[in-house]
Amino acid sequence: MTDVLVIGAGPAGVLAAIRAAALGARTSLIASGEFGGMADNDGPVPVRVLAHTARLIREARQLGQYGVTVSEPMLDYPRLLARAREVVGDVRTHSSLRQQIDSLRVTVHEQAGHACFADAHTVETQDGRRLQAEKIIICTGGVSRRLPIPGFELTSTHSDAWRLTSVPPSMLVVGAGATGAQVASIFNAFGTRVQLFEAGPRILATEDEDIAAAAAAFRKSGMEVRENFGKIESFEKIPTGVRMNFSKDGHHDSAEAALVVVAVGWAADTGALDLAAAGIELNERKFVKVDEYLRTSAPHIFAAGDVTGRLMLVSQALPDGFVAATNAVQGPTMPIGERVNVAGSFTDPEYAQVGPTEAKARATHDIVTAVVNFDSTTRNVIDGRKLGFCKLIVDRKTCKILGCHVIGERAVDIVEVAAIAVAAGMRVDELAHIPLAYPTHASVLVRAAVSAAHQLNLKVGWRAHEAA
Repeated sequence: MTDVLVIGAGPAGVLAAIRAAALGARTSLIASGEFGGMADNDGPVPVRVLAHTARLIREARQLGQYGVTVSEPMLDYPRLLARAREVVGDVRTHSSLRQQIDSLRVTVHEQAGHACFADAHTVETQDGRRLQAEKIIICTGGVSRRLPIPGFELTSTHSDAWRLTSVPPSMLVVGAGATGAQVASIFNAFGTRVQLFEAGPRILATEDEDIAAAAAAFRKSGMEVRENFGKIESFEKIPTGVRMNFSKDGHHDSAEAALVVVAVGWAADTGALDLAAAGIELNERKFVKVDEYLRTSAPHIFAAGDVTGRLMLVSQALPDGFVAATNAVQGPTMPIGERVNVAGSFTDPEYAQVGPTEAKARATHDIVTAVVNFDSTTRNVIDGRKLGFCKLIVDRKTCKILGCHVIGERAVDIVEVAAIAVAAGMRVDELAHIPLAYPTHASVLVRAAVSAAHQLNLKVGWRAHEAA
């Protein structure tokens, strides 16, 4: 019997195994497929390769503005997929996490297939292994949510979209959250005629309301965006692909495409685990129920990452794995605590956020906001990427930065800089005094900070002339 058994070799599972082994526990790690889980093999890594390709196509079409004459870029999709596989393999080969796993002598069971609890201390794998442990950490991640709609089996997931062997001539993307928007944006850049459907009143519903400006940008790029479209009734096979039938207020309509991708949420990947055999409960959202120590209803079993339904991001899965393993080995001593959470997507235009939306901030704080549009920032003018803005949200009483929301070129990079200021509890006038390099994308933060500082009657000295 091993000390700690980790189920799932994604970011949360790998960090959990490293931490447990580093604390001296005999540790085993079960990988249903390849080491690295969804993040390396089906998520951010290969998706970023496709998103980077979409960016290169957009930039190639800008070359004429700068006196560079080239022919229209042509996408060799099989070569792109080969490149994605090369990158995934390279990341896996050179992963520092894998090196740590090996150096700590963690026993890794790769390609084990689905794992299932035989009892509270025993796990059986699809390939016939039977493993026992004193403590167990569940890090099985998530899967695309399915809908109980006739013909749903005709649809595809975002994972299926990344595995296509050719670019489809047309695509319906149902669900305009982060995943759906990214699928739609990438394939739109590849030349697919994309229709993006959102049942709610606006796309990117979890983002700051002003970020919904992305809908206008999507439409301008040639994408059809249909918000508040109604209710899906069925999907049906047609000679040219799939037809989606839907209705609103008694009016029936349909749309069709060669491929339909449904991205309406993420569910816990627990179907094969038989959690009841180990006495593990789910919460009302059907994710694994955990306390502040990431302990499940079975005291010796912990859970981390997407399977808990908390914050389904790689950046949050890693510290979750660390916390779960610490508590599994040392007892419940390390609570999750509050963290600064950065989220964003490599769409066109990019968008990103840290901290609460303006609406949520106003509900709990007296705030000021400062917005700087990208068409007035030097770097964006230079690059010919003038669409977008940076918004800072500041607490009026403490003058501390609560959040930042950006849409436009290099939005994710800009927000990551803002996240450091938020995590440090920085006052907006302190940010205003930082002499960032010029001209850079992140320097827009200083201009926004100067603007907010003026609204708060704070002194910004030599930067006063930069007020927006």
